[in-house]
Amino acid sequence: MGSISLRNAGLVATETLFSNLNLVIGEGDRVGLVAGNGRGKTTLLKAMAGQGELSAGDIVRSRGLQMGYVEQDMAPASMGLTLYDAVLQALPPADRQTDSWRVDMVLDEFQTPTAMRQRTLGALSGGWQRIALIARCWVLQPDALLLDEPTNHLDLGKLVQLENWINQAARTIPVVIASHDRQFLDATTNHTLFLRPDTSHYFALPYSKARIALAETDEAAEAKRERDLKEVSRLRKQASKLTNIGINSGSDLLVVKSKYLRERAEKIETSVLSVHKERSGDIKLGNSGAQARVMVAIDNLEVKTPPGDKLFRIDKLHIFQGDRLVILGRNGAGKSQFMGLLHRAMQGSEAPGIRISPQTVPGYVDQAMSFLPDKRSPLDYITTAFNEGDQRSKSLLAGAGFPLEKQDRPIGQLSLGQRARLGLLAMRLLQPNFYLLDEPTNHIDIAGQERLEAEILAHGATCILVSHDRSFVRGLGSRFLLIQGRQLKEIDGPESFFAELAGEVG
Repeated sequence: MGSISLRNAGLVATETLFSNLNLVIGEGDRVGLVAGNGRGKTTLLKAMAGQGELSAGDIVRSRGLQMGYVEQDMAPASMGLTLYDAVLQALPPADRQTDSWRVDMVLDEFQTPTAMRQRTLGALSGGWQRIALIARCWVLQPDALLLDEPTNHLDLGKLVQLENWINQAARTIPVVIASHDRQFLDATTNHTLFLRPDTSHYFALPYSKARIALAETDEAAEAKRERDLKEVSRLRKQASKLTNIGINSGSDLLVVKSKYLRERAEKIETSVLSVHKERSGDIKLGNSGAQARVMVAIDNLEVKTPPGDKLFRIDKLHIFQGDRLVILGRNGAGKSQFMGLLHRAMQGSEAPGIRISPQTVPGYVDQAMSFLPDKRSPLDYITTAFNEGDQRSKSLLAGAGFPLEKQDRPIGQLSLGQRARLGLLAMRLLQPNFYLLDEPTNHIDIAGQERLEAEILAHGATCILVSHDRSFVRGLGSRFLLIQGRQLKEIDGPESFFAELAGEVG
C-alpha cells in the first residue's frame, strides 16, 4: 500500500500560505489541489515529490514509493529533442537500450501518431509538449503521480483523453492534481484539498460537491463567528456594569468578577477567526457601449493559414451587440487564426469579407499575452501605456494582485498567472466594447475565472471566446459556432461537440 502523509505541513513566503496540514493520501485517492495563484500549490507538489521543502512539518512517503512529478513546462534544454528521444531520456542511461519498448508503449497509450514521435519538441504545440511531460513521467512506472496544471494548452480532444487515462491507467495509485479546470477536476478526482492560510479543508468528494461542502462549512463558521462576537460584546457590557457597581459599592468581589469576564471576552475574541476569502487579484472589465446593433458582419470569408492554406469558410455571420459567441473546433481548425484576423480588421487592416462597425472598440487577449512587453515592469507599462499616474497605477496593480514588491519586476519574470492578470487589466484600461478572448482562462485560478465570467455577464459585453474550459464555455456562451468540414456553422449548444470528442476518445 503506497501512501503520502502530511504532518503539520505549512508554508510561509511573505505571508502564511497554509499551515497545520494533516492528511494521508493513499492508493486510489485522486486529490484535486485547489488554491489561488501563488498560494503554494506548486511548492507543495514539489515537496511531495522530494524536490523541495516546506516551512514547517513533514511529508512522509511509504518506503520505496516511486514518485512521478509532472511540472508545468518542458525544460528549454529539451526543446531540440524529438518527442521520442525526450521520453527515452527519462529512463536511466543503463536501461535505454533494453527498455526502449516502454517508450513506444507509453506513447501508444496517448495515441501519439508515428510521425509526431520524430518531431522536435520545439516544433510541437504546447498540448503535445504537455503530453511529452506526462509520458516522461509515466515511462518510469511511478507508484504515485503528481500533476501540476496538466490541462494547460490541451485541446478538448486531448483533455478528454487525459481524463480517461487518469481514470484507467492511474486509477489505483495516489494521484494529486493541481488544476484550475473545474470540469477536469470533477471528472478525475474523488477528493479535494482547499489550501488556506489558517485551516485548509479536505473532503472525500470531487470538486463541485466539495465546493458545496466548503460553502456549508464556511457558512457554519461565519455563524459561529457572529455568535462569538455577540458573546464578547455581552461579556464586556456585563463586566463594565459590574465594575461600576463594584466601585460605587466598594465590593472587591464584583471588581474581581468583572476582571474575570473581561479576560473571558478577550480569550473568545482571540480565538475568533475571520471566514476565509479567496484573495486572488480582482478582475474587472467594462463596456464602453455602442449604439450599433450589428457590431461585425461577415460575408463569404475564407480563413487561411499565414502561408495561404485554407482552413475554413464563413458564408454569412452577423455578430450583434451583447452576443457572447463561443468558437468550437478541434486543434488546428483555425480558431486562433480567425481571432487574429478579426482583431487586425478591427485595428484597420484590410480584410475583404469583414465589415466592422465604426463604433467597435476592441479588446484582444491571445493565449500567450504576447502584447505585453517582457522587458518593462508592470508599473512602467501601466503608467506609460495608459496615461495613468504613478499612484493610480500602483493602486490598479495592487487590485489586480500585484503587491508593491512585484510591480517593478520585468514582466518576463512574472508567473504565467500574473501575466494573465496583467493582460486582463490592460484590456480593461482600453475600455473596449468588443472582447476577443483566445483562451483567457489559461493560468487564471478558479476564483479569477468566475470573476471574469461574472464581469462579462454583468456588463453585457459583446465577446467572441475560444476556450477549452468547458465550465467557462457553458457559463458564458449565448451563441455557439462550430468549425467542421472546413465550414463555420452555428449550433444550438456545445454539448454535442463535447460528446462527440468524448465518444472518439472513449
